[in-house]
Amino acid sequence: MLKIGNTEFGDKPVFLAPMEDVTDPSFRYMCKKFGADLMFTEFISSDGLIRDARKSLQKLDLFDYERPVGIQIYGHIPEAMEQAAKMVNPANPDILDLNYGCPVRKIASRGAGSGMMQNLPLMEEITRRVIKASEIPVTAKTRLGWDSESKNVLEVAKLLQDCGVHALTIHGRTRAQMYKGEADWTLIGDVKNNPQIQIPIIGNGDITSGKIAFERFRDYGVDAVMIGRAAIGKPWIFKEVKHYLKTGEELPPPGVIERVGFAREHLQKSIQFKEDKRGIYEMRRHFALYFKSIPNFKETRLKLLTAMSVDEIENILNFIESEFGNVDLIQ
Repeated sequence: MLKIGNTEFGDKPVFLAPMEDVTDPSFRYMCKKFGADLMFTEFISSDGLIRDARKSLQKLDLFDYERPVGIQIYGHIPEAMEQAAKMVNPANPDILDLNYGCPVRKIASRGAGSGMMQNLPLMEEITRRVIKASEIPVTAKTRLGWDSESKNVLEVAKLLQDCGVHALTIHGRTRAQMYKGEADWTLIGDVKNNPQIQIPIIGNGDITSGKIAFERFRDYGVDAVMIGRAAIGKPWIFKEVKHYLKTGEELPPPGVIERVGFAREHLQKSIQFKEDKRGIYEMRRHFALYFKSIPNFKETRLKLLTAMSVDEIENILNFIESEFGNVDLIQ
């Protein structure tokens, strides 16, 4: 039974990873619909919060139906991270997460995100200051290390535990790998099973099915698994994973007509939160994957990804229902 702060997650919980430009309120709504046990906002710049940047402040908006939900912040200046933690307090998330794992160059090159793995004294200072400033349980997310020659995740885990974090998520790649190659869960398991590590360990990386999630729990003993990119355009993955963990059986994939319904609902929420133009634009990455496995779909996909109005999208979705509704999908 995983517990973080006062929040209990039950046995073998499945979390949604924080992803920039992905885990917005509309996507979180869909993932919650399909059973995500904990979700995170897009990661938020501490500098952006302090400057009162509109986009950063909007990311603090949470909704009761999402709970439990976490807010993740990043930055490399201790004072800014401390102040950002204080600004998160009124939003009252269930968890405040520290981003020590983002590999994106513009973040890591400044020493934030996964860049922090090269500067453990700074990581320690920021973590201690954030924990002191936060009224919410603090967790962290990191990678195996900067590159193959510096896989220091065990040292990082000990440091963060000593600072007082409530749990640690480990993505099974180095910063140098970005998202290439296969995630290596061996080190995640080594950290989890090290007798010096007492905090919960959450495993992240290449969880693309219920069977894989089951194997990661079984083989590495993690307290939870976290799904990131595999959920984009496929929020029902949480239902599939949880069903497999409970029954050992795979659910059949949703059919085309079901997916059209999901796409409509997702679009409606995107428009509700972001208005027409931006809501449509930010749905495109999801539309591209909602119907990924339909054969002979290239022309229709292009229309869907270039549509500029809700009415135009609705007409395309109606066409997909009528033209492809009886197509058997393999995933």
